[in-house]
Amino acid sequence: MNKNEQFVITINRELGSGGRTVGRLLAEKLGVPYYDKAIQKPLEEKFNMTLDQIEQLKGNDRSWWQSIKRVLVLGEDAANAQEYYDEKNKKLVTSEAVLKAEKEILHSIAIEQSCVIAGRSAFFALNGYPNSLNILIQAPMEFRLNRVMAKQGISEKEARKIIKEVDETREEYLKNNANTSRYDTRNYDLVINMAGKTEEDAVKVILAYIG
Repeated sequence: MNKNEQFVITINRELGSGGRTVGRLLAEKLGVPYYDKAIQKPLEEKFNMTLDQIEQLKGNDRSWWQSIKRVLVLGEDAANAQEYYDEKNKKLVTSEAVLKAEKEILHSIAIEQSCVIAGRSAFFALNGYPNSLNILIQAPMEFRLNRVMAKQGISEKEARKIIKEVDETREEYLKNNANTSRYDTRNYDLVINMAGKTEEDAVKVILAYIG
């Protein structure tokens, strides 16, 4: 990636890894905008859905019997699209429609100016984008648990449950829509394990990599 030309840096991160803070600090160092939940509001408005409903739709994974029944009743193409019914506009919202909208929003952000985008599976949505850098921020479970407990003021049991649910939802989304895993390191240019590192340390690693 050439930082002297217009660029986009995507950061995929595990919940509790500190990746969001890394992205924000990196953007500050590079003097470019930072986007995290930038597409949340337009998606909610476009589909008349809450963020939780959008995430549930994206990560939904039906049982094999439900899938078979849907193929028999709807046909294969229709069965492959997970759905949500928009009561207000009286129409079905499919996971494919949400994915398409996400891509359009992220591309609109990326072509406007150099930026750092965290989360939202931007590395997949912007696959092949010129002059880009895709980063994965990971951390050991104990690190993640402590961070989530401290930030949300919850017990270890609650934090573990939240992390498990988020991990599973994000993984299913990519498997369903991109036929890949968010843990496949081939999707990234740089993978950082936060064990023994601060967010500032991670930013230094990224800047050194960029050169």
